[in-house]
Amino acid sequence: MIIKNGKLITDEVIDVEIVEGIITKVSKDIEINENEEVIDLKGEKYISAGWIDVHTHCFNKYKLYSDDPDEIGYKKGVTTVVDAGTVGADTVEEFYNNTREKKTNVYCFLNIAKTGIVEQDELADLSRLDKNALKEAYNKYSDFVVGIKARMSKTVIGNNGIKPLDIALEAAEENDLPLMVHIGSNPPELKDVFDRVRPGDMIAHIFNGKKNGILDENGEIRNFVKEAYSNGVIFDLAHGTDSFNFGVTKKAFDENIYCHCISTDIYCKNRINGPVYDLATTMSKLLLVGYTKEQIIDKVTKEAAKAIRKDNIGEIKVGAKADFTIFTIDNIETELIDSNKNVKISNEIFKPVDVIINGKYIKL
Repeated sequence: MIIKNGKLITDEVIDVEIVEGIITKVSKDIEINENEEVIDLKGEKYISAGWIDVHTHCFNKYKLYSDDPDEIGYKKGVTTVVDAGTVGADTVEEFYNNTREKKTNVYCFLNIAKTGIVEQDELADLSRLDKNALKEAYNKYSDFVVGIKARMSKTVIGNNGIKPLDIALEAAEENDLPLMVHIGSNPPELKDVFDRVRPGDMIAHIFNGKKNGILDENGEIRNFVKEAYSNGVIFDLAHGTDSFNFGVTKKAFDENIYCHCISTDIYCKNRINGPVYDLATTMSKLLLVGYTKEQIIDKVTKEAAKAIRKDNIGEIKVGAKADFTIFTIDNIETELIDSNKNVKISNEIFKPVDVIINGKYIKL
């Protein structure tokens, strides 16, 4: 396959050659040979490496937070989705087998609770936090599991305080995996979480509008948040139903604190009813805060791939998987809403139109 005249977000126009699902050439003008499939974007449509959503819930067995990988994936212009802890050691095999039938690439963060999110308070019973079971599951599915997930908020941990996070960190160290930590209402206190996470670990829902969030009582960014950002802790947007606030995001932006990954925390309910809908809508909201188009694309491609330690996706380069999102940026007046019902009007909206996954072209 040859992709002709694809416009990068920088407005540079390129050609890309694909052989057996791998990028083999990137150039200004690639000669077309006989019998090659040609997709000519005519310099009109944008092309990027395939969009990656590092925070989703797409295991349909548990209905609390669930969806289908293809509904939130390729159908929304996303070539790779990462389930963020819906599954644990007990259920990862079933989830893995289910994802083999999907067009969208799927990975997962394994919940430190072996049950996964079977109930809202999966970390309230410490007997569920089985490091040996997690290790066995990771060893069996090491190409599929990209990290460990701990949801550290009041409704999840019961009376266990910071203990589930300490156990999750031990498991992360033992398996050389990054940890994704969900933050929300206290307990635990936010500082106790930030004091423990390591460079390369991810804090999810970083711009939520909750009292236990990154802003102090005076509306200023807490010093320990700034320190973690400087030290290499990865900030994950993870919009979700309750976890994205325009004001918090703008305050951080004004102090040069940006999310590293733009992700949705999407599942069936907030996909259909909002305020999330899809990754493209979430990306469009960041334009309203001041992020550039280049920054936004980088945070759903290269930076997202780096966060999950996958060096064969996220970039248009020779040797990478042939995953691409083809999109436009439409000038349509659109009402966008955050998780706290704050409304902003946008005149620029990301709109995916086609994807290529593993070298296979899919028209949306």
